[in-house]
Amino acid sequence: MSQKQISLPAKLINGGIAGIVGVTCVFPIDLAKTRLQNQRQGQQVYKSMVDCLVQTVRSDGYFGMYRGAAVNLALVTPEKAIKLAANDLFRHHLSNDGAGLTVFREMLAGCGAGMCQVVVTTPMEMLKIQLQDAGRLAAQQQKPVMMSPTKLVATNAVLARSFNSVASAPRAVSATQIAKELLRTQGVRGLYRGLGATLMRDVPFSIVYFPLFANLNRLGRAGPEEAVPFYWAFLSGCAAGSTAAVAVNPCDVVKTRLQSLNKGSSEETYSGVVDCVSKIMRKEGPSAFLKGAGCRALVIAPLFGIAQVMYSAGVGEFLLDNSPLNPLLS
Repeated sequence: MSQKQISLPAKLINGGIAGIVGVTCVFPIDLAKTRLQNQRQGQQVYKSMVDCLVQTVRSDGYFGMYRGAAVNLALVTPEKAIKLAANDLFRHHLSNDGAGLTVFREMLAGCGAGMCQVVVTTPMEMLKIQLQDAGRLAAQQQKPVMMSPTKLVATNAVLARSFNSVASAPRAVSATQIAKELLRTQGVRGLYRGLGATLMRDVPFSIVYFPLFANLNRLGRAGPEEAVPFYWAFLSGCAAGSTAAVAVNPCDVVKTRLQSLNKGSSEETYSGVVDCVSKIMRKEGPSAFLKGAGCRALVIAPLFGIAQVMYSAGVGEFLLDNSPLNPLLS
């Protein structure tokens, strides 16, 4: 990477726009992924990703596929901004006088980016998962063999009250209500439940993704000074994203289980990462760690393909160049 000065505000703007556009496009698949990962053996509500989305539309309408999207869109701006901008900054500082980075240094830059993003990723995922999984619990309650509402794990009072009747439809709960209840009962620590598992997922993901994307993207450059075509950046982001997503899917399953506050009838509770891994392995087998892997690859591939195109489009630089605050921000 060249040693030319890079603009942090522009990179943050690009990352934020990239995250918003990408999440809007793929959120329904992410919802299906969360619900499939939380299913236990013998309690399957959904047969596949398509079945999950069809049932969601039937029960909640089209916008039911975007349950939890608001909190994701609100927090994905800083999350993607931090992730993409941090990687660029680390690569910039690890490069030697304009010389290309070694693979090890590319992995080191990715590791730094992954560690930075969890500050926002953990609470974002925590709130999003509660909203996404509410539909699965509601569908599970409405199956012919009814569960007793007393068997629901009332870890969170707001969520517990929303599922207090088998006969009636669950009351909608907002991300704000969940966040307030967590802060009231558990403090900031409640929003960062599953932090260890999130680090286990996001750091290895970034270590795999960023070097792989950089090297694939480099293949599309016609010459040393030539820009990479947008379609090649998209394809590189898709390939690198799907590869990294499948590689860390076991960690994503563990994270999803740990961050789910409410459980269905007879569903396990977990005290930590090690307890979660051992119980999944013992009761569901190794294949459980690949639950939702296809959905996750379908989410991450276009998400990062779109994100990389938007990030490299230079929208942030354009906005800052034409802003009256440019002298202060550049």
